[in-house]
Amino acid sequence: MKKIIIADDEHKILMSLEYSFKKNGYDVYIARDGTEVLEFLKTMIPDVILLDIMMPNLDGYSTLDIIKQDEKLKDTKVIFLSAKNNPRDIEKGLEMGAHAYVTKPYSIKKLMQQIEEMFE
Repeated sequence: MKKIIIADDEHKILMSLEYSFKKNGYDVYIARDGTEVLEFLKTMIPDVILLDIMMPNLDGYSTLDIIKQDEKLKDTKVIFLSAKNNPRDIEKGLEMGAHAYVTKPYSIKKLMQQIEEMFE
């Protein structure tokens, strides 16, 4: 079973994504900011991290930066899921090492398909 951490500070987004990924056979972990993501990463290595950028305490950019410094997490797929849709933001996210950058609003079906294709 693939493990996914979903990090977002919007409750409705977390709930809909959690439901969809569980329905598709994922083991789902919920984080409301980057510090909660890092807590999970102390005890597990997920297959995918869905990461919002604008979150309290520790934003998505800073979280990805910390993840990329950890040798055992280097193969973890990180996808930004953000309302920041400026081309400069998208470019920055991809240059930092995100495997994909999905802007809100998004299609859960397309997001799921994109993630599944990463494992083919």
